[in-house]
Amino acid sequence: MTLKKRVMKKMVMLAAGVVFLFVSSAHAAVEDRVLKDWTRSGDYTESGGGQQVRIRVTYYSAEYIEALVRSEAEKNLWTEDEEERYRYNLLRTLDLEDRVAFHFDFNVMGTPVYLQPFDRHLKLYAGKKVLEPVDYDKRFNFKLQGQRDGMVWFPRYDEKTGKSLLNGVKDLRLIINGSISQATTRAGDVRFVWDISKDDPSTLNRGTAAARLEMDRLIKRVDKLRADRAKLQEQLNVIDKELNEVDNRVGELQRQ
Repeated sequence: MTLKKRVMKKMVMLAAGVVFLFVSSAHAAVEDRVLKDWTRSGDYTESGGGQQVRIRVTYYSAEYIEALVRSEAEKNLWTEDEEERYRYNLLRTLDLEDRVAFHFDFNVMGTPVYLQPFDRHLKLYAGKKVLEPVDYDKRFNFKLQGQRDGMVWFPRYDEKTGKSLLNGVKDLRLIINGSISQATTRAGDVRFVWDISKDDPSTLNRGTAAARLEMDRLIKRVDKLRADRAKLQEQLNVIDKELNEVDNRVGELQRQ
């Protein structure tokens, strides 16, 4: 290979490297923006300065989840299979089919905070509907000093009608009772709002992770149907037994 060709080859490789770094940086910038877009935060200080509380809450939108998966995949240099496994485990943990998921992060400096019972301090407004937590990280019930984070879930469907509580809802408003700490009492209730008008959870229904989750749901459905059938069979057996007893007695009376 001539010197000229070797120089040209190195220039091409260098240009490719620059393009790769540019694209990777652009992707990282987009993902960082998306991750921040779905996080709300507030800093609160007690009047005497004896307590400072920072609260950060993230709503797990479809866009946020995809950005989180891509970010982790690029950071850890995962293969496609590893990325799909992470997506599957994340979606299974979030349980978005049935619930609305939030991540809470508290940082308390100075006087500790006591949040028990934590779920009583939270309300989620979905349009005109007021939702209360159906599950949460129970560590929030213990004395809180320093940093602590965990999950909180709200219902996605109406128990009576089975309809989605988010249909037609343009924004979610999370209200945290201001009485949770000395630092927030002065400011009143903590309010965070998310615009979910363009959030589309159906975009998560792709790839092997979605197929595995669908299989999980179908297996759970089959198990439930089998349990329902067993109960109905028990009822049917009782009715059949009573019918036999009645038929036998009718026969006895007819023979008299």
